[in-house]
Amino acid sequence: MLNIKFLGGGCANCKRLEQITRKVTEENQIAAEFDHVTDFADIMKFGVMSTPALVVDGKVLSSGRIPSETEIAGWLKAA
Repeated sequence: MLNIKFLGGGCANCKRLEQITRKVTEENQIAAEFDHVTDFADIMKFGVMSTPALVVDGKVLSSGRIPSETEIAGWLKAA
């Protein structure tokens, strides 16, 4: 099971990233648990300077933008 974290304060882009990622996991039948990190001190521990950010199994895969469904699917399948 993948551990997927969404880093950000809860802005519209953060919510969109979560929505796309959840859709990709459902469509590709990828088992995942989701977590939100909204505390900026905790976000900084990942070395992320801009949000939203996507972290899978402790590895930052994207920050400061909303990746496409295709990108996210490729990352999750490879993880």
